[in-house]
Amino acid sequence: MAASQHSRPALHNAMWPGLVGKGGPDAEPFIDLDTMLDLTAKANVDGVRFDGVDLFLFDPHTSIDASDEELKRLRDKVASRGFVVGSLVAPVWPPTGGGAAMGSDQDRKQFLTQTRKACAIGRKLRDLGIRKYGVIRIDSASSPGDWAAAPEENTRRIADTFRQACDIADGYGERLAAEGEICWGGMHSWKRMVQLLEMVNRPKTLGYQADMAHNLLFTMGYNARDDRLLPEGYDWKDRAQLDDAYRLVARALRPWTIDFHVAQNDATVKGSGSHDKTGRHCLPNDPNGKLDVVRYAGFWLRDDEGMPVRAVEHICWDGCMFSNDTMMKPQTWDDVLRLMIDVRNTHGWNAPVSVSV
Repeated sequence: MAASQHSRPALHNAMWPGLVGKGGPDAEPFIDLDTMLDLTAKANVDGVRFDGVDLFLFDPHTSIDASDEELKRLRDKVASRGFVVGSLVAPVWPPTGGGAAMGSDQDRKQFLTQTRKACAIGRKLRDLGIRKYGVIRIDSASSPGDWAAAPEENTRRIADTFRQACDIADGYGERLAAEGEICWGGMHSWKRMVQLLEMVNRPKTLGYQADMAHNLLFTMGYNARDDRLLPEGYDWKDRAQLDDAYRLVARALRPWTIDFHVAQNDATVKGSGSHDKTGRHCLPNDPNGKLDVVRYAGFWLRDDEGMPVRAVEHICWDGCMFSNDTMMKPQTWDDVLRLMIDVRNTHGWNAPVSVSV
């Protein structure tokens, strides 16, 4: 396949794999933002490079309480590598200063405070000219176990918190994307994710972030056995059955999808550091990977008639909980970039990406 046949969507790398599951006594050390930016900047496939980065608003990368001067330095740091900023992850979880969206009044207040700070940073980065697209990512910051104690009441409380978060986002001209993942209560299955989005009912402000790895786990019913689509003991050689299951999930959530993560998964779960067990992200060429990534990306990026939906302006690679040794190898990012280019070549389109730095 040619190195680059389309200009859209833009190609981004996530910086948070340098943070997520890192730090603490039982985990590998953090990888600093400068190193993650440099590794991304050096990736090159036939002259094509990453267009930008998505950021986690948490120390030691970018403080949720960053001053205007610190944000200007961040802009310069990103721009010096030829990048723009896309989506931002709000630190809504209790260990990062937030609180459960279905929790006490104080928990929910802390959740909303972190959402407000993230939206404010998003707007400031737009004003600084380094960010022209992207969303603010949130989730329920609640465990499936806690949620299961009172499923309908807890879903109602999450929906109410998310509606308040939408009011905040509207005030800053931002959009929110809820990341469905097996470790987030009320968002841990494809059916519950659709239910929550419909209950919030703010489609202009709250959409869905589809991560290819996490959505594979939805088909298997991890933490939601009643919603599984693949049978117990599923034979992974039966590609037709996987096609049907993965397509069903994508069709249910594609109308809500406003942020998209390209990823590979080996159908197992992993936890690291303080992060709960969730879908294991794999390298693009991992022999145990279960996804035909380029093909299955089309389930999200194309409609049922096969036309690009053009609902996202950039796609992002998510390599959460890769080992530091893996992330420090330049070949890792060349391989990732090559896969991203293949996804864009197959499902992208030609139009100018409206970014000026």
